[in-house]
Amino acid sequence: HVQLVESGGGSVQAGGSLKLSCVASGNFHNAYCMAWFRQSPGKEREAVAVLDTHGSATYADFVKDRFTISKELATASLSLQMNSLENTDTAMYSCAAAEALSIGVHGTWDARNINWGQGTQVTVS
Repeated sequence: HVQLVESGGGSVQAGGSLKLSCVASGNFHNAYCMAWFRQSPGKEREAVAVLDTHGSATYADFVKDRFTISKELATASLSLQMNSLENTDTAMYSCAAAEALSIGVHGTWDARNINWGQGTQVTVS
């Protein structure tokens, strides 16, 4: 089992920036894909960005050119730099690690053996 703990959420004005972090522990290894997801009340969970095991990033269209996903191998940590935040970015953001994970341009996703963090709230007003 993989444990994931997120931090860095909060409230920000539209146009502002936030950086989310996620630390992995437990039965985690670098063969896992890592990703950020978000979910707003009444909506399905959607994928925001994923890093595959080769370090290649894929983004949903609604965050492309605004968000950047990155990973520190030495510390098993994952980050999400969010710039030019919009009201529609308000959501609970969760970190995930999976043996395989793919996302579509509209935030749809498919995964194998996915582990979830508890989430961190981001509110843009």
